[in-house]
Amino acid sequence: MPLYKNITVDESTKVLIWKIEESYESLSDGIELTQHCRDRVDSMRSEMHRRGFMSVRHLLAEFGYTDHDLYYDEFGKPHLKDGKQISITHSFEFAGIIVSDKPVGIDIEKQREKIQRIAHKFVGETENKFVAQHNEDTTRVLTVIWGAKESLYKLYATAGLSFEQHIYIPPFRIHYPFVSGTINYKSTISYYDIAFIEFEGFTCVYALPSSEM
Repeated sequence: MPLYKNITVDESTKVLIWKIEESYESLSDGIELTQHCRDRVDSMRSEMHRRGFMSVRHLLAEFGYTDHDLYYDEFGKPHLKDGKQISITHSFEFAGIIVSDKPVGIDIEKQREKIQRIAHKFVGETENKFVAQHNEDTTRVLTVIWGAKESLYKLYATAGLSFEQHIYIPPFRIHYPFVSGTINYKSTISYYDIAFIEFEGFTCVYALPSSEM
C-alpha cells in the first residue's frame, strides 16, 4: 500500500498522500462503492482518473472511513457523515485528502511550464508583480499560487467565487512552506493559513482558516 506521506497539521487535522502505482483492478479489490460512486467511476474514460478515484477510497480507509461515509452537496463539495471536514484531490500519479474539525481545502498539481500561459486567468495585478521577481522559479511560484487558490475555492465552496478577483495570495518565500491567503467576497473578508510541500515535480497545497482570527 503506497501511502506516500502522512502529515499531522494540528491536533484535529491530518493530510494523507497516496502514490498511485497499482492497477485499477488492484485498487478496486476490497473497496465497496455506493451506487452513485460506482456510476461515477464507470463513466470515467481515463484510466488514471479511475485509479485516482479508487486511491482516494484507500486514503479514506486509512482514516477509518468507507465510501458510504462520504457524500457530496449541490456544489460538488465532499462531506463526511460524522461531521468532520474533508477535501480531496488527485493529479496524475498522486492523490491526497485532508480531514479536520475545521473547514479545509487541498490541491495537488504537477509543476508544468504551461501554467505560465494561463497565469492571467488566476493571478491578480499585485500577485503578478511578485511572480515577476522570481524568473528562475516562475513555474514553482505559479503552481503554489494556483494550488493555494484551488484549495481556498474548495474550502469556501461558494458559487461565483473568482480566483483572480476574490482570492488573494500575498508574497511568500518559495523555500519556506507557509503562505497566507485572503478571500474578499460580497463585502466579507476572511483569512487563511496555507502550507505547501513539493515532491517529485508536484506541489501539494492545503488551507485552513487562520489560527490568528
